Amino acid sequence: MGIMKRQAITSAAKILDLLLLVASFALATIPHLRAAGQGSFSQFLQMKVRLVDLVIFATLLGVWNLCFSAMSLYGSKRLASRRSEAFDVMKATTLCAFVLAVASVLLDFQWVRANFVLGFWGCSTILIVSARMAVRTWQRAARTHGRDSRNMLIVGSNQRAIEFAKSIQSRPELGYRIIGFADQEWAGMGEMQNHGWKLVCSLQELRDFLRRSVVDEVVLTIPLRSFHDLASSVATMCEQQGIILRVLSDLFNLKQSVPAVEEFDHATMVAHSGTLMDGWPLIIKRTLDFVVSLLLLIALAPALVLTAIAIRLTSAGPVFFRQKRIGLNKRIFNIYKFRTMVIDAEQKLAQIEHLNEVSGPVFKIKNDPRITPLGKFLRKTSIDELPQLFNVLRGDMSLVGPRPLQLRDYELFTDAGEDWQRRRFSVRPGITCLWQVNGRSSLPFHEWMELDLEYVTHWSLWLDLQILAKTIPAVLRGAGAA
Repeated sequence: MGIMKRQAITSAAKILDLLLLVASFALATIPHLRAAGQGSFSQFLQMKVRLVDLVIFATLLGVWNLCFSAMSLYGSKRLASRRSEAFDVMKATTLCAFVLAVASVLLDFQWVRANFVLGFWGCSTILIVSARMAVRTWQRAARTHGRDSRNMLIVGSNQRAIEFAKSIQSRPELGYRIIGFADQEWAGMGEMQNHGWKLVCSLQELRDFLRRSVVDEVVLTIPLRSFHDLASSVATMCEQQGIILRVLSDLFNLKQSVPAVEEFDHATMVAHSGTLMDGWPLIIKRTLDFVVSLLLLIALAPALVLTAIAIRLTSAGPVFFRQKRIGLNKRIFNIYKFRTMVIDAEQKLAQIEHLNEVSGPVFKIKNDPRITPLGKFLRKTSIDELPQLFNVLRGDMSLVGPRPLQLRDYELFTDAGEDWQRRRFSVRPGITCLWQVNGRSSLPFHEWMELDLEYVTHWSLWLDLQILAKTIPAVLRGAGAA
């Protein structure tokens, strides 16, 4: 697509968005006009508009345009999903509504109140999302019939490149035509040729091929570490000739990691993470942890005091049991529990370690002779876990997350073959998790680890709420407690 055509389409999109924002603003005024007895269209046209109002509204339109540009809504959305574009539009209209609300407070717009802002946000979101989805539908229909197509050259002919080419070819609505691969001959060329693709040039001939061929986009699929100089050269060629360059973010063929683009000091980086690294969901999770743990500590204060007194009266030793555990990204912290064992329980572990009833590095037996009579009750009811709310309050733990392992258990992980289990340490440990609501101590170690990794992979705030809701009946039943 030529630069002039691209600029014309971008300008048309901006004008359409601004018109829809104006229409949304007008629709939001209808309830206000009706309340003032001016519900007809003729009365609306007869309203007096001051010059200062026009200046303010024009300024608002300019700021709204910046909001949409900041959300990257005017770049190429050819490879973006409908859901992601709709979500970007929703973020932009939310920001526009916030700007309108702030302006109404600063400039004292008497008729712009919460219901007006909400109406503007709803109308603008529905109208602009609908318009963009309609445009996408028309574009994809046109591309399916061969219009607005783009020639794509794939640099590298490895298995990952072939899988990518298959995905592109299976979606004709994207409007891409793979003109071939640039690489050296290799053993997997048979599969490539079976799909009708061919090597159009070697890596040494790439520059000349780009000079004399119609290439709209280049996709780089070669390993960056092994071919850094070549990758850099390809990027320079594309930049010099105005060709779009795309780099597959999953060049390393990672199974669980989710790539995310980040910018730092004018440098663009692709970050790979097997779990959610940051963002509003984690901020909300931490806020809920702090607020809920604080409220529970206040509400349960009498029970905590009574439990402490009972422990002091029934057995010698401190009220609380403190032990070093493995936390977020293997940070070591002190976990707090009500003491349920005799004072020298850890020293006696070596004497009964041969009685271990579970697989893996953890130690569990049903009738542990080190547990005090009161301790059995505290464990059965999970009251011994309540002091961990202090750990949650401090940020060492979360309400929901994989249980923190003891140093002894972690050191018994084998050096090889168990690294997949260590991904559980990529999130903050918790008081309860899938393990607690699916059998607790009755589950074998490998199922415990699998449940933890299932939580890490599929984490969401909704999943946390579900686990918390299931924890209460599990605790009341005393299922699997030990």
